[in-house]
Amino acid sequence: MNVSRIALVTGANQGLGRALVEGLAAGMGPRDLVLLTGRDPQRVTDAAREVAQTPGTRAQVEGRVLDVTDPDAIARLADELWEHHGGVDVVISNAVARLLPGESQSGRADEFIDVSNGATHAILRSFGSILLPGGRLIVVASSLGTLGHLDPRLHHLFDGASLDQVEYAVESWRSAIHHETAEAAGWPRWLNVPSKVAQVAAVRAVAAERRERDLANGILIASVCPGMVDTATSRPWFSDYSKARPPAEAARAVLDLVFAEHVDPALYGELVRFGKALPWHDGTPPVEQDRILTP
Repeated sequence: MNVSRIALVTGANQGLGRALVEGLAAGMGPRDLVLLTGRDPQRVTDAAREVAQTPGTRAQVEGRVLDVTDPDAIARLADELWEHHGGVDVVISNAVARLLPGESQSGRADEFIDVSNGATHAILRSFGSILLPGGRLIVVASSLGTLGHLDPRLHHLFDGASLDQVEYAVESWRSAIHHETAEAAGWPRWLNVPSKVAQVAAVRAVAAERRERDLANGILIASVCPGMVDTATSRPWFSDYSKARPPAEAARAVLDLVFAEHVDPALYGELVRFGKALPWHDGTPPVEQDRILTP
């Protein structure tokens, strides 16, 4: 397929991921290709077809089955894009495991960590290496991803860490959950906090190694907080959704970075919320949230 630019979104069957695909397909050109990825073949096929038929879609849209919990599958797709297209222009890591308030946090830890963190690490490694000049690699995270949301005893695991060290910290956290020592070590029961901090730390680690070269080539690597989004994944967690935004509106926080003509050095490698970098060391541990969760 002869295409000009290629964009890829994970976790794109529905919600924010699908809105990101729709926004990319509308904002890119007829010779560009947007890959809508997910784990379920039928949902991927249906979503890609529907987006392709949506009024305003300009780019080509193709569905691809991708299990983000499989690092080898991520690497194979990256190799394919390198071999056939010479690289990739836009990668948005958006996949997340759905978790309900009444479910056991520890019981769902492996799936949650694999989808959110293992996938982030694999995408940064496999797609970061084939990102073309002017490219964008965005990890959808949360304002909970700032370091201050963790117990101070854990800060050294992520502050100034390399990607290998972030991975080691995540696996140490996973092991502590399984050995029932996590709370004693300071890890919160709410999986979302360590997971988001680790995502942002992974982005910061990769960006620190590439910053000078990437900025010279107009490349942006960053994590993004899209704000409260009204989706099936997030709705069960909040009683007041008056400030939540529909996926299409929330997607603009990410798409603005993708389509920006120039990279703002102040945003490179940072957690970006509504166009501004959030201070890495801000935040307080979510004690109140822990109290409402089942072990």
